[in-house]
Amino acid sequence: MEFARIGPSDPGGSSRRSDAPIIAKPTSSSPTTSPSNKKKLIFLALVAVVLIVGSAISAGIVIGGRSRGSGKNGVAIRGKPTEAISRTCSKTQYPNLCVNSLLDFPGSTTATEEELVHISFNMTLQHLSKALYTSTGISYVQMDPLERSAYGDCLELLEDSVDALARSLASVAPSAVDGSIKEAGSTDDVMTWLSAALTSQDTCTEGFAETSGSVRDQMAGNLKDLSELVSNCLAIFSASGNEGGDFSGVPIQNRRRLMGENSADEWGRNNPGNFPKWLSRRDRRLLSLPVSEIQADIIVSKKGDGTLKTIAEAIKKAPEHSRRRFIIYVRAGRYEEKDLKVGKKKTNLMFIGDGMGETIIRGQRNVMDGLTTFHTASFAATGAGFIARDITFENYAGPSKHQAVALRVGADHAVVHRCEILGYQDTCYVHSNRQFFRECRIYGTVDFIFGNAAVVFQNCSLYARKPMAQQKNTITAQNRKDPNQNTGISIHNCQILPAPDLVSEKGSVYTYLGRPWKLYSRTVYMLSFMDDHIHPRGWLEWDASFALDTLYYGEYMNYGPGAAIGNRVRWPGYRVITSPLEAKRFTVAEFISGSSWLPSTGVAFLAGLST
Repeated sequence: MEFARIGPSDPGGSSRRSDAPIIAKPTSSSPTTSPSNKKKLIFLALVAVVLIVGSAISAGIVIGGRSRGSGKNGVAIRGKPTEAISRTCSKTQYPNLCVNSLLDFPGSTTATEEELVHISFNMTLQHLSKALYTSTGISYVQMDPLERSAYGDCLELLEDSVDALARSLASVAPSAVDGSIKEAGSTDDVMTWLSAALTSQDTCTEGFAETSGSVRDQMAGNLKDLSELVSNCLAIFSASGNEGGDFSGVPIQNRRRLMGENSADEWGRNNPGNFPKWLSRRDRRLLSLPVSEIQADIIVSKKGDGTLKTIAEAIKKAPEHSRRRFIIYVRAGRYEEKDLKVGKKKTNLMFIGDGMGETIIRGQRNVMDGLTTFHTASFAATGAGFIARDITFENYAGPSKHQAVALRVGADHAVVHRCEILGYQDTCYVHSNRQFFRECRIYGTVDFIFGNAAVVFQNCSLYARKPMAQQKNTITAQNRKDPNQNTGISIHNCQILPAPDLVSEKGSVYTYLGRPWKLYSRTVYMLSFMDDHIHPRGWLEWDASFALDTLYYGEYMNYGPGAAIGNRVRWPGYRVITSPLEAKRFTVAEFISGSSWLPSTGVAFLAGLST
């Protein structure tokens, strides 16, 4: 993989370039990796490699060498593939790389198509683990702040990718891990994890786009073909699930229960208080109680009358891999702390504040001061089951600082409820996995909701602020890179409004619903009010004709002075949705729920289209 500014002609999509129609600055640096962290990462990488080799042996498969394919269509196939390999690889975006990488894997030439699914996962997991191990080995190299930032991002994102592939492998071939059947994810889970792994690789690569030198070159070698290999896994798995409706014999446990089979009572629509029928008694009580009556595990208070004084201490003391809801109550106050992040080991954490504008988590990190966009977040969460309620997340760097994230979420099964998210450019980073935002207020200017999660915003208010001169407001910048990713932004039953500072500028400054950051960008607005600050064309090009025929932008039964569709763009990928069946694909029930994770959070939501 060669690091470069990705232009519109590249099939992988376009990076967020400084010469884009909206003023934007490339990203840069992050904190130096500490010696203890270096040792930890090297240890994790070694463990990952050992586990993979062990899993391959126990599965009766010998792991071969690394693929030498480039992932480009022009690369030559180095051997004669079997009929099963040919059929399997014909479904991918990078068929020649697929063939070569499988031929490098002894045992694949006698495998069936069903067996090639988990072989492709195992092989890709090996490549990712090797990349992580090799990358940790250059942590001692002298780096400038930009390189150190991009390098730090990649270590974190590679580790996330290894975890995602390992969980996926346990689902498609549960006995391949240690010879025993383990709890596995649903088909939706696997699609989500693979999509997130691909997004992580994309983010890693982008971090080095503005760098030069030996570190960039070494990382380019370490990361060679990784995105393409993950893409191929996603395509192979996706295709296997579309043949006969039974995943062609692939042993997936816990298949998704179709949402159409669920009753209205199960989703809570006929339940007093709109709580799901199966919601635990504890979570029902937790959701209905005022904050003052909630028994939190940790109370954070700047005044010293709680358990701890800082949020960072609370996150540190929270258990790892918790299966129960662990509650951190953050009392009213302004909290400005460095590197606030709920890491992936901190699962099922719930943060409760005293309300928007009362409990405020804030920061001012930004790309102009030498940070990557990924690391500018005032608060970040990657631990599965993350919930935030009644909190303001703010990045007050200001519009002149360009990318400055207030909240970044990469946690699977994440819920953000009754929160305020304040910023300008890149306010809310919905990075990856499945997310749900309910009754939130989000403020920004350029691309202020962006990322590649499968995310639904419901009953939220999205406020466009006054941008800098020469800037155009865009609400979304969705970066779905691959047609098989199950990602996108769904904005359902929301209010699309101008912030007070934009009201006087409405005649001269327009706001657009979104622009395509990557080739398969996907965003829909449904049953939402749009004020007259929305440009009649609705949507904005990223760069000339890039992605206009491959994106999916839709509008369904929106209303208000900015919702008129008569003068909307005429792009091949844009559509006015008229079918309720098509619109339902982007509802909570069908777009993000999968294995019915959302009801257990206790947050009220609308499963279908009806209000």
